[in-house]
Amino acid sequence: MRKRLASGIELRNASSEEDYAAIVDLQRQTWGDSFDDAVPPPMLKISQKMGGVVAGAYDEAGRMLGFIYGMSGFRFGERAHWSHMLAVTRDARGLGLGRELKAFQRELLLELGVETVYWTYDPLVARNANLNLNRLGALPVEYVEDMYGEDTGSILHSGLGTDRFIVAWPIGSERVAALMEGGPAAGPTRDTPPFPVDETVVNTAWVEVPPKIGSILRASPEDAAAWRRRTRTQFQEHLEDGYAVTGFTWRENPEPDAGGDAGAPSVSDRRYYYRLQKLEGTETQ
Repeated sequence: MRKRLASGIELRNASSEEDYAAIVDLQRQTWGDSFDDAVPPPMLKISQKMGGVVAGAYDEAGRMLGFIYGMSGFRFGERAHWSHMLAVTRDARGLGLGRELKAFQRELLLELGVETVYWTYDPLVARNANLNLNRLGALPVEYVEDMYGEDTGSILHSGLGTDRFIVAWPIGSERVAALMEGGPAAGPTRDTPPFPVDETVVNTAWVEVPPKIGSILRASPEDAAAWRRRTRTQFQEHLEDGYAVTGFTWRENPEPDAGGDAGAPSVSDRRYYYRLQKLEGTETQ
């Protein structure tokens, strides 16, 4: 399957030794040369033969700008897909390729009869939370402490462990179809939050996460670790009490960073929140 974007970038299944080698190389670029869990070409090929997805985004010269990789199988007795990796080269970030690769993955999997796609992400990464919940329509269904161990050898995992949300993405649902097929206006933009933060709403809890956890980790590992401890406790306690994560939003910080530029608020001038609601009859998996 192939799809050409208006920008000229082509999305297609990986099919050559060069494609698989480029995926391994991009894994190293993204997670670091010492990353212990890089997926080698043989496993990429085997996954494809068993209904998995191994696809890339290529510029007009044929250079890989990003890839997506996942495995198909069964979860809770239903046909499902686990989307394990997605990465985009540094110079291609900001082009929306992450969302385009997910949309391409969805098209491939719908043809195979898959209804739900699962993957993980760090709850502290606000940028990924916005993509996963607001732009794609996935929702967290489980919080896992140190899912991949305390140290994978990756520069991305150093210092904070690997606590993760497992999200479920019902790719055949009307809600997801509206987000993925309804055009840019179907979901919130980077500048417009999807709903207001309202602490007065009953049976609703709000868990705040930082705007840029990576910057905090580099400047003050102690502060980053405190964010992890605090949010881990909040998420675990709320989920155990029957709450479900139902959204992600932000509001402008009433006391923005004095060192910021004047004018429109920057990402660092916002405060980000997960919404958790206690819903009658909600079952968590």
